[in-house]
Parts: sequence; structure tokens; C-alpha cells
Amino acid sequence: MGKDVEYQKVSIDNFNTIEQAERFKDAGGKIYACGSCIKSREQEGSEMCPISTMKDMYEIVKESEKVVTF
Repeated sequence: MGKDVEYQKVSIDNFNTIEQAERFKDAGGKIYACGSCIKSREQEGSEMCPISTMKDMYEIVKESEKVVTF
């Protein structure tokens, strides 16, 4: 959420956010992008980072044992 939806634009050699997101997803993790955050930055959702809604966020928190945000 927030500026972190820009992870594909800010990836650098020392901190390759794209590679880290791919490894996280390959390990079974799921990434959801805040629709408002994506749209305000004139971006679109992707297979790696689909746009989600507040309902999606609520369901994630409700169903999860642990939730990590950044």
C-alpha cells in the first residue's frame, strides 16, 4: 500500500525489489495492491501485483494468522 506499489519502478541492483517479490510469490506468498494507491500513481495492476479492494484487504486480515505490510 502507499508508495510501495512502486516496487517495480524503484528496484536497484543493491535492493532488487522485483526479484524479492518474485521469490516471495514463488514461496507461496501473495501480493495485493491498493487500488487507490495504484491509480493515484497512474499505474495498473499486474499478475504479480493485482489491484485489490477494501473488501479483499478485510478478508486477508480476517483469514490470516499473520499479516505483513510495508
